Amino acid sequence: MILGFDPGRDKCGVAIAYPDGTPQWYQVVNRADVPPVLTQLQQDYAITQIVMGNQTTAQQWAAEVKPLFPADIPFNFVNERNSSLEARDRYWQMFPPQGLARLIPQGMRLPPRPVDDIVAILLIERYLNP
Repeated sequence: MILGFDPGRDKCGVAIAYPDGTPQWYQVVNRADVPPVLTQLQQDYAITQIVMGNQTTAQQWAAEVKPLFPADIPFNFVNERNSSLEARDRYWQMFPPQGLARLIPQGMRLPPRPVDDIVAILLIERYLNP
């Protein structure tokens, strides 16, 4: 399993995907909850590699995340440029709008929740399909 991690200042996106990139689990996690959530995911899933975005606070988060996992698990940085915009589009693919919201052009719709977890999924996909 691959762990995708979208680092942020206040919240982070976390995703678990199969080796083919199919998402298994994803969630937006508050900063304070990241270490216990990652520790639990390590126990629940056989994580074989970690993929992290390379921009916002990436180096700081890498120093905090790496010690939570065995040293032999590969740790990879992925370019996360424009991933938030791409995640907004992906959100509407995963959760199509209902009712009158369908009439609003997709470029004008804003997801009703943060999409950091979807960014984590996209980071895994970018790693697997460079």
